[in-house]
Amino acid sequence: MFRSGIIWLLSLPLLFVSCGPSEKADTIVRHAKIVTVDPNFRLADAMAIRGDRILAVGTEDEVSKYAGSETRYVDLAGKTVLPGLIDSHLHAPAASMYEFDHQVPDMQTVEDVLTYIKSRAKVVPEGEWITLSQVFITRLRDQRYPTRAELDQAAPRHPVVFQTGPDASLNSLALKMSGIDKNFQITDGQPGRIERDSKTGEPTGILRSCSRFIKAKPFGKVPTPADHLEHLRQMLADYNSVGITSIVDGDTSDEELELYRQLKESSRLTCRTFVVLSVSAQLPMDKIKARILEAAKSPLHRYDNMLWLRGAKSYLDGGMLTGSAYMRQPWGVSKVYSITDPEYRGMRYIDPEKLYQIMRLALENDLQFAAHSVGDGAVHAFLDACERINREFPIKDKRPCITHANFQSAEAVETMARLGVVANMQPAWMFLDGSTLLKQFGNDRLAYFQPYKSLFKQGAVVGGGSDHMQKIGSFRSINPYNPFLGMWTTITRRPRWMDSPLHPEQSLDRADALRLYTINNAFVTFEEKEKGSLEAGKLADFIVLDRDVLTCPVDEIPKIQVEKTYLGGKQIFAR
Repeated sequence: MFRSGIIWLLSLPLLFVSCGPSEKADTIVRHAKIVTVDPNFRLADAMAIRGDRILAVGTEDEVSKYAGSETRYVDLAGKTVLPGLIDSHLHAPAASMYEFDHQVPDMQTVEDVLTYIKSRAKVVPEGEWITLSQVFITRLRDQRYPTRAELDQAAPRHPVVFQTGPDASLNSLALKMSGIDKNFQITDGQPGRIERDSKTGEPTGILRSCSRFIKAKPFGKVPTPADHLEHLRQMLADYNSVGITSIVDGDTSDEELELYRQLKESSRLTCRTFVVLSVSAQLPMDKIKARILEAAKSPLHRYDNMLWLRGAKSYLDGGMLTGSAYMRQPWGVSKVYSITDPEYRGMRYIDPEKLYQIMRLALENDLQFAAHSVGDGAVHAFLDACERINREFPIKDKRPCITHANFQSAEAVETMARLGVVANMQPAWMFLDGSTLLKQFGNDRLAYFQPYKSLFKQGAVVGGGSDHMQKIGSFRSINPYNPFLGMWTTITRRPRWMDSPLHPEQSLDRADALRLYTINNAFVTFEEKEKGSLEAGKLADFIVLDRDVLTCPVDEIPKIQVEKTYLGGKQIFAR
């Protein structure tokens, strides 16, 4: 009897195994090509989901063990499945409201800009402001600012501002109403530059980092709080339609954070949102400290996979699209950017000591510090501050983040990898602006422009994003947010208006291009154990494609359509 009892006990584990796993799947996705983006980049046939998590990924036989009497099956008939895509840098609330008053047409030439301004002059009462923002000169075929005289002719009785990020071109009435004349001087101690005629000293109309002096008043319909919420909801839904399930809002105001919070509370937040709070480096240090400490104490600073306040963002330099990025070498005299000073190197907004203080304060308080750093001068300045802090305490686990990091160097790439500094970059800028940059800087100075291959090879973690600013529509938007366009760009490095690639030695293969928008971005936001790949235990965020991103002809990649999008196992979009 004793012996038979032992035999019975030994048989118990076999009995449990034969019954299969104790947890049963709510949903099994099968007959699919699942690109897991796990460490081995495995391909699988099926996936089991329970609640908002993945139970198992593997072969049909392996996953079938998780089937229960109430399991629902999703048969994909061989379709390709990817992890939900992540955009590492965008501005959804502002983008969603850009066309609230009226639709803004696409503009490809200075003449298109002037035609738009003339059309607005027929609608806007005389004396009221006409403003146009984020129509970048690098994306106009003329590749220049509209002049003061051209803006005067288009709308002589309206103050006009053509603003591109931190820089702007104004007409005569806008300059007059803003009090900017021959004798005007910047005396507030903040960065800025008034371009002047070399002979007369009169302002040319080009203002760099001087928007604070423009007295523009908005004209048009005034949105209600409900309008802001609904337009943001629509914006997130459009992200979902191109496969985006997680976003990083890269420069969030208190009011915008509240919009995200309200959407989450009402179960209308359809993108997991990592918030990088806007912190003006031009404030006195006591106010900067108060803002960072307030963010660190916020209930939203506690981890929540739907809404997490985890970053602090400041601006270290200007922009490459406007001619104000801070470079290690002079920009060079340029008609494109209206640069007349041969020694001009762009605009730096934070001195070394203050940058060190702000970054250290944020990292000490469990906030990822991010800085808008476009030029190689700004990138090296950011890394210099990182080096200094790293001598005081290790920063690798704190993952300070360089935003944009367009112009780099071999030394910068090595330093990023060694210190654990991450970056979020925007491939679509290479596609849209590469030809203008080549014209301005020449081929040699672009050797480390968006150097994706070097970053991957060195082990520096970089994520892909859009810096989406205006308009709803993944291709019509200012800074397009279609992630497949971004992937294609990193693979081909082929800017528009050019017949050949830009430094093809920095191209990625398709697997790394996909990592850029999945697991790498999850790492950038400290969430690589939660999402970014399709593995057991992770969130069940995934998308279904109309074609295989790994095998389709390369020029079809931007044409890929997302057929279904799932967030936490629930379908949130179907084409």
